[in-house]
Amino acid sequence: MRRAFITACVCFGIVFFSASLMRPGYAGNSAAPSVAVAGACNRDCLYGFLDQYLKALTAKDPSHLPLAADVKFTENNVVMKIGDGLWNTISGFGPYDVKFADTKTGNVGYLGVVQETHTNSPFAMRIKVVDGKIAEVETIVARPAAGATPNPNLERYVDKENFRSTLSPAERSPRAKMIELVKGYFDTLQQNNGTLHTVFDPDCNRTENALQSTNNPSNHMFPVTNLGCAGQFQMGYFRYDDRARDRRYPLVDEERGLVLAGVFLDHSGKLATYKMTDGRQLESPMRTPSSLCILELFKIRNGKILQIAANMASVPYNMPSVWREK
Repeated sequence: MRRAFITACVCFGIVFFSASLMRPGYAGNSAAPSVAVAGACNRDCLYGFLDQYLKALTAKDPSHLPLAADVKFTENNVVMKIGDGLWNTISGFGPYDVKFADTKTGNVGYLGVVQETHTNSPFAMRIKVVDGKIAEVETIVARPAAGATPNPNLERYVDKENFRSTLSPAERSPRAKMIELVKGYFDTLQQNNGTLHTVFDPDCNRTENALQSTNNPSNHMFPVTNLGCAGQFQMGYFRYDDRARDRRYPLVDEERGLVLAGVFLDHSGKLATYKMTDGRQLESPMRTPSSLCILELFKIRNGKILQIAANMASVPYNMPSVWREK
């Protein structure tokens, strides 16, 4: 009972501090919350750490964040000090705002859009809290200038209710099952030949850097954007994805049916032409060596993948993952 009481107090303190950050006039110089003891951090507690980080980022002032002594921070798979990278250039956040949490591992995640001067960039982040301190911060900033995506208007960033909704107990899947479904997704994507290794909901949709790439005939990103998730893979269109490597599943939000995955997609460029399962012959769009560093969020309902959001940044070919699991 004593441990539960202490944990509740700790989490309440974090949430109270987070709420105070929302008051007008916050400039990033308020005192950081004091967490004196280790303990489980519930959803509100983890959201408190996330809100504090986002407020400090907006203020470009990390000095009062409760950081672990050996905190690890990356932007697009490059290790740097907190206060560098986006911290120097951010001018604000757009309207897209999705939060999710894994109370068993102490991870909290965020999907949004960051503004840097005249640029709107899809943004994904994962924070890990250990013993009341921020121990890990992993970010993807899909900047248009880096060739990752066009620079869309903010109107294109539409919240997906599927990511926000809480599942009923009957709709939920065990953690291990959820991870297996996402593993199967990457098995399907890698050297895609038309065989499905996972299960898709008939209403499944996917966005890639905020652009809907399924059931969207007006999007000419590739020839099968008019099809749904399963239909695209059954056509074998993504044959040019040579490897889906360094796969990680650091955050599983069982209550909402969400899995955040980290993965690298490698394209050797050696594939010139190939046939889809309907007989159409295509020229591969990937003719030079390239890799993508991705944080990808999956919504799973009733044992099927319902919604996918991939935030990806171009990185050097075969760039090693600094988050590779040992």
